Amino acid sequence: MNQIKQIHAFTLRNGLDDIQALVLKLLRVPNLPYAHALLLSHPHPPPTFLYNKLFQAYARGAGSAFEPCAALFASMRRPPNPYSFVFLFSACAAFARRAHGCALHARFLLSGLPFDAFVATSLLDFYAKSGLLDSARRLFDELPFRDVATWNSLIGGYARWGELDRARELFETMPLRNVITWTSMVSGYTQNGRYEEAVRVFSRMWEEAAVKPNEVTLASVLPACAHLGAMGLGEKIENYSREKGLIGNVFVCNALLEMYGRCGNIDRARKLFDEMGARRNLCSWNSMIVALAVHGMWRQGLELFHEMREKGILPDDITLVGVLLACTHGGLVDEGQYIFNSMEKDFLITPKLEHYGCMVDLLGRAGLIKEAYSLITSMPMEPDSVVWGALLGACSFHGDIQLAEVAAEFLFKLEPWNPGNLVILSNIYASSGRWNSVAKIWKLMKGKQHRKSAGYSIIELDSNMHKFLVEDKSHPRFEEIYALLDELTMRMRLLGYKPNLNLQIKC
Repeated sequence: MNQIKQIHAFTLRNGLDDIQALVLKLLRVPNLPYAHALLLSHPHPPPTFLYNKLFQAYARGAGSAFEPCAALFASMRRPPNPYSFVFLFSACAAFARRAHGCALHARFLLSGLPFDAFVATSLLDFYAKSGLLDSARRLFDELPFRDVATWNSLIGGYARWGELDRARELFETMPLRNVITWTSMVSGYTQNGRYEEAVRVFSRMWEEAAVKPNEVTLASVLPACAHLGAMGLGEKIENYSREKGLIGNVFVCNALLEMYGRCGNIDRARKLFDEMGARRNLCSWNSMIVALAVHGMWRQGLELFHEMREKGILPDDITLVGVLLACTHGGLVDEGQYIFNSMEKDFLITPKLEHYGCMVDLLGRAGLIKEAYSLITSMPMEPDSVVWGALLGACSFHGDIQLAEVAAEFLFKLEPWNPGNLVILSNIYASSGRWNSVAKIWKLMKGKQHRKSAGYSIIELDSNMHKFLVEDKSHPRFEEIYALLDELTMRMRLLGYKPNLNLQIKC
């Protein structure tokens, strides 16, 4: 930077005009404010090309705010060209400036500049990323030319804003797809919690498409595998990653780490974590700590947390959720309370709902029901259903009817559609012999027509997910499945098996 300043001073002393070289050097540093000031202070109007370079830098996120970009456009001493608007539309999308983007569209129409494919794609991308999907679709339908990037912009916009059925409709009619197209669909389904569809689209891409998944695709589908417990597919993805040299990507590694952790394969997760070595980031440490804590390996989780601190890595709020989970599973009430109470002092982290939920669970499991309730009443924010649910679960385990009724009352308001809370309260009454209260609960459920969501099982076979409901006949091979079940049942009876028909109410 000092060298650039010296060159600038030299050009000023000697009356030289080397603004182009200076601006390009400043953008490589990068130092946008200096380059911005240089353009404004230059005695002669700089070429539009240099303005565009700065607009492009702002669009890529080199600047921390949109206002300097807008001010630079307003102060241009040369007329903008189509590329100016391409980068400006991208900057509006990056900074979520809907009003500026719409005004720029109008300004472009008045300019009389040619509406080429680059401008069209950039404008469409702005509308799609800004959530102005009707405007994006109207522009898309009016375009006389549509390349892959144009289709991808609209599909990506639909997926980003949860309009996945519209995205899928467009996806199926698209004449040519590339890896971005497939990845947009996979990530869209994953981000909106439609994990089975994410896996189906990915499997279809892998089997049918000429294009192959890249690191972004893999990092998008692995969370879906984690939620579904599709470890078989996850293992295939790891093998593919190693074969294609993508295992070095930290996002792929972190997604694999989370997938193995969620699926309960802690040994595989730890092996991958150790293999990452210096490439590990905070997300890697968090995933490993949480995985160890959730699966009962609380001692190893806490050891990893202390190792992380020794290496000078600062924890975030997710790290401390993992640590509190470890304390919960280890029954470490004193240590959990110490960490929770020192969060702000030692880590500059204000406790969030998740941390309060962990503490209520920790205290409740230890039988400290009143302390858990006292913590809830002292919370600086409104407790959510997770917090009250943790208290209700603790009351169920320890038979505290009074606080169970308090927790259940709040849960009925927060989750009026969830009959599971009524069932838990009914079980608490039943375990105490309060059958009149049990009858009232079931009468209430019947009066409100509460019905539990049908339970289902998901089985992974050859990287495909098969979902089954009770007495389900939707599977294309249901007749073979039921025939095999009947045969198994018959063999079990011949061997003397007697089913346990004791009635137990479960949520």
